[in-house]
Amino acid sequence: MLENDLINLSKARLLHAKDCLKEAQILLEAEEYKGTANRAYYAAFHALRAVLILDNFDSKKHSGIISKFRELYLKTELFDKNVSDAISSLFRVRSASDYDDFFVVSKQDAIQQLEYAKNIIELISNYLSKK
Repeated sequence: MLENDLINLSKARLLHAKDCLKEAQILLEAEEYKGTANRAYYAAFHALRAVLILDNFDSKKHSGIISKFRELYLKTELFDKNVSDAISSLFRVRSASDYDDFFVVSKQDAIQQLEYAKNIIELISNYLSKK
C-alpha cells in the first residue's frame, strides 16, 4: 500500500475511533452501561488500528492488534506501559459484557472504561499528529 493510502486509512480509523467514543458517551448518559463498555473498547481498538496501519500491520484478530501494539509501542516505551492495563481492562469488560449472560457493568465501571478509551485515543491522536 502506498504511504499516502496508509495515512488516509489511519485518519479514517482514528475518526471511526472518535465516533465510537461519542457513541459510548451517549450510551453512558442513557444509562446503558454494557453498551458503553462495548463502544469504549471499540473506540480504543480502532485507535490502535489507526496507528498500526502506519507500520503496515493489520489483523482480523483483536488479539493480533493488541499484541502488535504492545510489541511496537509499549515494550519500546513510545507510550507509557499503563496503557497496557487499560487495554486489558477494556478488552476484558467488553468481552464479559458481550458474552457472559450474567455479567453486570456498573455505572462506575462504564465511566472507567470510557476514561480508558478517551486516554488511549488522546495519546494516539497526539502521537499521530506529530508524525
